[in-house]
Amino acid sequence: MAETNFVDYVKIYCRSGKGGRGSTHMRRVKYNPNGGPDGGNGGRGGHIILRGNRNYWTLLHLRYDRHAFAGNGGNGSKNKSSGKDGEDKIIEVPCGTVVYNAETGAYLCDITEHGQEVILLRGGRGGLGNFNFATPTRQAPRFAQPGEPMQELTVIMELKLLADVGLVGFPNAGKSTLLAAVSAAKPKIANYPFTTLEPNLGIVSYRDNRSFVMADIPGIIEGASAGKGLGLRFLRHIERNSLLLFMIPGDADDIRKEYDILLNELATFNPDMLSKQRVLAITKCDLLDEELVEMLEETLPDDLPHVFISSVTGSGVSVLKDILWNELNRENFQAELSKESLVHRSKDMGKLQDELRAMGQDDDLTIEYEDIDEMDDFEYEFDDDFEFDDQESDADAEPLGR
Repeated sequence: MAETNFVDYVKIYCRSGKGGRGSTHMRRVKYNPNGGPDGGNGGRGGHIILRGNRNYWTLLHLRYDRHAFAGNGGNGSKNKSSGKDGEDKIIEVPCGTVVYNAETGAYLCDITEHGQEVILLRGGRGGLGNFNFATPTRQAPRFAQPGEPMQELTVIMELKLLADVGLVGFPNAGKSTLLAAVSAAKPKIANYPFTTLEPNLGIVSYRDNRSFVMADIPGIIEGASAGKGLGLRFLRHIERNSLLLFMIPGDADDIRKEYDILLNELATFNPDMLSKQRVLAITKCDLLDEELVEMLEETLPDDLPHVFISSVTGSGVSVLKDILWNELNRENFQAELSKESLVHRSKDMGKLQDELRAMGQDDDLTIEYEDIDEMDDFEYEFDDDFEFDDQESDADAEPLGR
């Protein structure tokens, strides 16, 4: 199968910057031989920051850029000069990205809005220079603090599409055909199962220049929550949808049974999805006559709105749009939506490695850290007869040991 540009799952290695060390410099200038300590503070290390960007639709830009390093803080210097702060590393992600710890499977954060920023890893704080430790009884401290070390973490990023309406149905139920009929999206349409191998989004135009977003995900089969068919990979996209549109073809053997199977798969994957508002659409009704429609109507569930549609002829499509718009804008629905907070569950460690292997993300991204400046983590002490001059740099000091 050809490699797709829709990437909704990546694993990346992140490392923040370490803090710069404080300076142990002593002020030595003409006419002021006992100037005292004037070593500046070290700068802080750079943060690893995640930022939501609505111009991104997938995680494709991170597929081949899987190492994120922030800059280290600069060391303090003489004249109480502080070191430069390390450069932050900002990772742009699409809205709807969820981040997990790749080693423990724990949920870390969720990016849902454009411009939202989350500090994933904080840079190390800079060490204090020796002038901070001067006291009346210790007027010439010959030591300074080292900077705090960097932090490193391997994370998994999952994209869960943000949409108003999500299409749920078995393969070949007419989901892609409906999306193409009501929006400008052009999903692949063919008369065989699993034509759709990746989610598609479409903007559905409504009256008075109003619109809502519809998401078409690959078909669900019985056992999808256990990994059958396309498995769990695309079920997570439904979690973000405000309203679920169940689509079952009119020529199905038992419409009620197929609806119950779909509902059970969603409940098994995430029981919280049962609280979402649902609408049932019976598709391909151009194959049905009025008498058969009346017979089928008696077998449909009574607890949700339903409509018979044909995406080919356009029959019932405008009625469906009215129902969806009304459901999305009901007062109690909006109240529930404003209170709703998607609870992200940590990943099952027993299945995490299998999941990484299935997604082709099971390689080790860790890079061994080589500390170029070997003096950063030392405490600095000097003999009483040690001489300083105005040209001497604290980098020439000899470390005594860790």
